[in-house]
This record gives sequence, C-alpha cells and structure tokens, in this order.
Amino acid sequence: MFRVPVAGLILVASWMVLGAAQQRPGPIDDAALRAPEARAGDWLSYGRDYYEQRFSPLDQISDRNVAQLGLAWQMDTATDRGLEATPLVVDGVMYTTGSWSVTYAVDARTGQQLWKYDPEVHRKYDNLACCDVVNRGAAFYKDKVYVGVLDGRLVALDAKTGRPAWSAVTVDQTQPLTITGAPRIARGKVIIGNGGAEYGARGYVSAYDAETGQLAWRFYTVPGDPSKPQENRALDKALPTWTGDTWWKVGGGGTVWDSIVYDPELNLLYVGTGNGSPWNRHVRSPGGGDNLYLCSILAINPDNGDLVWHYQTTPADTWDYTSVQPMMLADLAWQGRTRKVIMQAPKNGFFYVLDRETGELLAADPYVEVNWATHVDLKTGRPVEVPGAAYKDKGTYIRPGPLGGHNWQAMSYSPTTGLVYIPAQDNGRYYEQPKSFSFRPGEYNLALAAAGRAVEGYDIPSKGRLLAWDPVARKPRWTAEYGNYWNGGTLATAGNLVFQGTAAGDFIAYNATTGEKLWSAYVGTGIVAPPITYEIDGQQYVSVMAGWGGAFPKKFRSVGRLLTYAIGGNATPPLPKLPRRVTALPNAASAADIAAGGKIYSTYCARCHGGATVLPDLRRSTPAVLNGLERILDGSMVERGMPRFAELDKPAVAQLRGYLLDERRKLAASER
Repeated sequence: MFRVPVAGLILVASWMVLGAAQQRPGPIDDAALRAPEARAGDWLSYGRDYYEQRFSPLDQISDRNVAQLGLAWQMDTATDRGLEATPLVVDGVMYTTGSWSVTYAVDARTGQQLWKYDPEVHRKYDNLACCDVVNRGAAFYKDKVYVGVLDGRLVALDAKTGRPAWSAVTVDQTQPLTITGAPRIARGKVIIGNGGAEYGARGYVSAYDAETGQLAWRFYTVPGDPSKPQENRALDKALPTWTGDTWWKVGGGGTVWDSIVYDPELNLLYVGTGNGSPWNRHVRSPGGGDNLYLCSILAINPDNGDLVWHYQTTPADTWDYTSVQPMMLADLAWQGRTRKVIMQAPKNGFFYVLDRETGELLAADPYVEVNWATHVDLKTGRPVEVPGAAYKDKGTYIRPGPLGGHNWQAMSYSPTTGLVYIPAQDNGRYYEQPKSFSFRPGEYNLALAAAGRAVEGYDIPSKGRLLAWDPVARKPRWTAEYGNYWNGGTLATAGNLVFQGTAAGDFIAYNATTGEKLWSAYVGTGIVAPPITYEIDGQQYVSVMAGWGGAFPKKFRSVGRLLTYAIGGNATPPLPKLPRRVTALPNAASAADIAAGGKIYSTYCARCHGGATVLPDLRRSTPAVLNGLERILDGSMVERGMPRFAELDKPAVAQLRGYLLDERRKLAASER
C-alpha cells in the first residue's frame, strides 16, 4: 500500500453548500448496506442492495405516467469510449466512473460536477485491456468511494473531496492484468478481481481492509505450478482436474472480472469466474479434466477467503463461456417451500437457479438458442455436450458465441412480477483447432484457428432482445426484439416498469408485466450501461450512462454522457456526433503495392483500426497522420497506447499507406 498524489483532481463546487441543504440520515456502514429500505431514495451499491436485484421500490414514475418523462439534466464526460458504469446516489450526490477509470461526483439534482478524480492511467493499457478502457462503477462505504483502476490499482477516495485516502496495487503490473469491474463491500472489506485471461493470466479475487487498504486475503481460482505447494486446500482439490503443463505456464485463466455478490444473511461471498487461458481445452489441458474452478460460481467465506462450495456451469470450458455474468439473490417459492437462491444467466445460454446456502442446482434451462449442449442434467449438474461441439477433430459453428447469450450487462428482478429481465442476445462463432500453438506474451492467446473463416450453411445471428424470464416456471413470459445485440443493462421498479438502453441509442421504458413499450428517448449514441433510479426532495429521477463500447465492435465514435430523466423534464436532448466526411487524396501506389499493403493492414492494423471498433478508422485519418506513418509505427505514440512495429521498414510502410489511401478513395466515393 502507498499514498498517491491527487492526480487530475478538480474541485468545481462547494461540498459544504450541498451538505447544508440536506439532512444526512447516517453513515453508509454495514447496517445501512444491509437495510437499503431505510434509504429507498438512494442507490447505495452496484446492484442497489446486497441482493443485486436492481429493483427500486420507487413508484412515482409508473406505467401510468412514464410517457411524461423528459430530460432533466445531462453531463458531458468529454469521452468517446465505452461507458459501462452503474452510478451510485448517496445523500443527493451521484458517484460514477467513466473511461480510463475517471471518477466523478455530481449533484444528483442538477448534474453539476462537484469533483473529478483522474488516476492518470498509462495509455499503454489501451492495448492491454481485452475489451475497451471501461469501468463498471464504484463502491461507497462510510466516508469513502472505492474504484478499481484499469492498471490494477484499488483506490479509496474521500467522498467529500475526491482526494485519495489510500491506494493499493492489486496486480503484478508487469503482467497484462486490468480492472474494469466494480468493487464490492463485505464486512469492512473491499472485494476486487481483475481480467486478462486472453493474454495469459491466473485468476484471483482479493479482499482489502476498507479503512487501511491492507490486503486481508486472496483466493486464486485455478491452481499454480503443480511442483509447488498450492495456496489453499481448495486448489489441492482442483489440481487433479488439470493435465499437461501448458495451463500453469500461461496462467490458466479463471479471472474474476465482473460479478461479485455478498449475502449478509449467510455471510457468504459469491464470485463468478472466467474462461480458461488459453480458451481451447485441448491445448490448455490436453489430458482432459474439468479444470476447476473455471467458469464457476464460488461461495467464499468473506472473513478468511476459504471456499465453502462451488458450482461449475461449464466444465472444461473451450468456448469462452465465462460465469462472471451478473448474479442476483432472491427468496423464491420453490416446489412448496421458500428457497434462498442465487440466479445467473451466464454466457453459455442456460439460466441457472441454485440454492445459495448449499450450491444445489435447482434449475438450468436454455434462455437463448444453444447448440453446444442438449441440456443440463439436474442430478449431476453437468451439461450434456453435443458430440463434436468441442471441435477437437473438426471445426464447428457454436451458439452462443464468445460474446455469450448474456454478457456483463446487468439483469434485474422484480419481486412484484416475479420476472428476471435479461439483456439476451443471439450470436455465434466458428471454432477450429489450430495447426500449432505457441504462447505470445502480451497478445491474445486463444489457441484457435484464425478467426473470420466463412461457414456455409449456417445462420449467423446478430440479434438482441429484452427477455422477461420466469425463474420458477422456467420459461420466458415476453420479449422485446431488437435489430442489434450488445444492448444495455436493465432496471425494474415498483412502478411496474423496466428500463433499458439499446445499441441503436434508444432509452426505453416497458410495462414490466406485459412488455408493452410505453416510452422512449433517442440519446445520440448506443447504451450498454444499466440505468438507476433515485429520489430527492420528493422527485424521482432515472439516470443512465450513454456511450457505446466494450467488447462489441462499433462503426462510430460516441459522445459520452450521463443522462437523467424526470417527469416534466425539459432539458435539450443530446444530438448524435456524425463522423467526419472524407475526400480522396493523391495515391501513387501501384496495384501490387496496394495488395501488399492490404496484407500488412490485415496483419497489424485491422483488429484495432478496422473501422468497426472504438479506435480511429485509419481511412478517416488526416493527411498528417497518413504522411507520418513511419514515425507512428516506430513508437512515437507508445504513450497513447499505440504499439511500436519496428519490423515494418520504409517500403512496407509505403505499401500500407498506399492501401489506406485506396480504401479512403472507396470510402469517399460511398459517402457522396
């Protein structure tokens, strides 16, 4: 642990004036987090309460008057990267995070910024983060705001000033490990995980003392070097489920990059774990085995980090079917008695209901189209794989694909309707064994044949929907279909409403019982973040972070905003930012040089700059950038995250420039 300077801290309003205008009902301590009904107007934690149901008891905005919603205020984040955060609202102040782990405190009545903390993350992490430089939110406890920083730091900020109280480095910063998830609070500890399995990482989750920042315990999710003692008994049990020597040399995976839920009734911490490193089981663990504890729900004692029980949703995962997707707790009437359950809709396409006290599997049903398994055996708890789905001998097309039937976008549950509202999606991928595999430090290590192979005879889906799922009846009740997938998280309220933003840029309210669309507003950019609702001085508001990004490629640069709506709101709605139109530039390259440049582009540039990502489309580069490619490729922009490609000599760079100029000519012709 060490103390840090106030990097990029900006104070723009007087906290004392805001504090004097409101009555503080008490600290946000363990008792307050266990009893959020005492602060029904606030949004105290990531899922609103420890159950993480994302259900608000507020009903001033309802299915009867939601059509009167209007924009109350907006705050421009001055960013064009993905915004995924769930804002918190405590005593009239909103705390949220944006791109590059920047944290904001905002007057929740007006949108006026109170302070801003910039942790000044090195831009090299743009190339190390799997899926954009995003952050899913902060945690609040007593008088501090806790945020996980992309470069692996966990920082505690003074809630009034935004000044750092302490900072702890939670990762080995020489490794490609990043934090995008929101911390959680459990019994005076801050719980945080990290990501990086695609690059070669060993997963773990850590607990830090909320007051001092001292490490309390750490639980590794997969075994380490088998020639050395493992860190705990749970890993001793897991070790025989791994074979070969590739997995521990390249990390093994199992990173905890999103869902963490604390159950104060049972004093259990539920942790979702991620995919293997590499993805391919036949390379990762060639002798077979379930590879515990990949793609699992772990119940951990938050006092000492010991494993209490586990359930593995996808044994020996080979499709990137992480189980880090949002989990929620509920008490359900189940076959004649009340069961304390945990529910999850992970990537693999099955909706799970488990007894959260014992880990017993109660239900597992497909909520999207699934072709890798026929069903989940409720007696064994194991999925029954379709022959050939693991692509050991022959490539095959699998649904869902690696983006999953549901990803990190939050789902919600209404105790009133008894329905879970899931941002579901259809997608697929062709998986095939590679001819060979060698680990490449700092790069994707999936152990798959080259992506992008055309697959004849398959319907390649790209659709999304809002799915209202009945977890007791184990079937859907209604759906709202979208043309695109990668839509936003959901919010359910006592006003019989469900809110969700979409990839197309619409913020929508539905009747929670019937699915009828009741209201929508266009926000000028796609939405992936989940909404929240809160109440101040008798006025209910609904807020959402708008700024599309993350793992899904996009074809436009967004303008990040924090948007807040209320009945009768009349602020000017945001407008979309249109891409700059381009004109053709002179190009002296021959057809042969252009063809050679195309191969260089596909090898070095397309993944990040292909015109369908959050990063700049090179066809739209200024003449200065195109003329300065030699300098850029030689490392002049390393500080901003652009790698150095010293192997590209001047003739190769000239060919690449010729190709980009030719593609620019085609783009300019298409925009006339």
